[in-house]
Amino acid sequence: MAKDEKSSVNRKAEIISAAIEVFAETGYYRATTAQVAERAKISQPYVFRFFATKEALLLSALEISWERIQQSFRLVVESAATPEQLESDLIEAYKEILVSHMNETYLQMQAQTMREESIREVMRDGFREVRQIVLSAFREKGLQNPEDRTFMFLARGMLCNISWALDMPELIERES
Repeated sequence: MAKDEKSSVNRKAEIISAAIEVFAETGYYRATTAQVAERAKISQPYVFRFFATKEALLLSALEISWERIQQSFRLVVESAATPEQLESDLIEAYKEILVSHMNETYLQMQAQTMREESIREVMRDGFREVRQIVLSAFREKGLQNPEDRTFMFLARGMLCNISWALDMPELIERES
């Protein structure tokens, strides 16, 4: 890869990171590409060099957020030593993502309520792939009731998102 290509790839990633922050803080509909450009310390026309529209930028940000979760879960599935460890390791991996990439989670939570079909499609594809990774892993590890466990795992993940977003840890605290 040539130096200019590397620079473009890095700049594109910086724009997406800035967009994730701005969209998560301000809300997608209120955010502007000018705000994204300012956060990325570039000009607004430079944003449009990489992304034709604000929606295209959002779609890229959402895809990256889903890829992060999927890659993290795949690594857990590949490394889980025992079936018993698999579920708890997946939960820990998701908690790490919540801590280190909370703005991506906020962005996904916003996107769940958006009616634009392109956004809904990215969200459906992301959820579908995460579900498939978890379900396949539970089946391959021989866990009982893999469909029910997958359902509960995903439901717990959604509850974790709400708990973190509202700063209500009691939603997910479990009494021993």
